[in-house]
Amino acid sequence: MTPLDKPLRREVLIDDAPYTLTIDPDGLKLVPKGKRKGLELRWSELVSGDAALAAALQASLED
Repeated sequence: MTPLDKPLRREVLIDDAPYTLTIDPDGLKLVPKGKRKGLELRWSELVSGDAALAAALQASLED
C-alpha cells in the first residue's frame, strides 16, 4: 500500500454543489468549494465510534 504522507484533495459534487474533500494523515475534511470552514473528522474519532458525536458537536458550534 502507498502511505498517506501528504494531503490528497479531490472535488466531489453533493446535490449539484461542489465540495473539496481533503484526506491527510490526521483525518478528512469536507468543505464547500471556495470556503475554509467545513466538516472535519479525525481518524481516531472514526475508529473509536465518536464520529457521530464529533460531527454533532461541531455542527452545534457553527450555529
